[in-house]
Amino acid sequence: VPSADRIIAMSFPSSGKQSFYRNPIEEVARFLDTKHPDHYKVYNLCSEKGYDPKYFHYRVERIFIDDHNVPALQDMLKFTASVREWMSQDEKNIIAIHCKGGKGR
Repeated sequence: VPSADRIIAMSFPSSGKQSFYRNPIEEVARFLDTKHPDHYKVYNLCSEKGYDPKYFHYRVERIFIDDHNVPALQDMLKFTASVREWMSQDEKNIIAIHCKGGKGR
């Protein structure tokens, strides 16, 4: 089980007008590249929208969970297996996980 200090929960990394009230995607990428270079993976749990994974060096995995809904067991198993594999590769690896607002899913 990964320790909490290796998990970042955040709101959707946004661009355009949404970046005024959500995390600007460039700022999120800069933070992760500065604090955890080559040791982070982003998990997008938002079924409603995505973004270009190039911002995060293509280390993005998407699990489609609808807002205000319980995820399917298959999706949770896929997610936990992916996290376990990523975290076990290097003790410096962290995950950044988000949905839209950063707290629902």
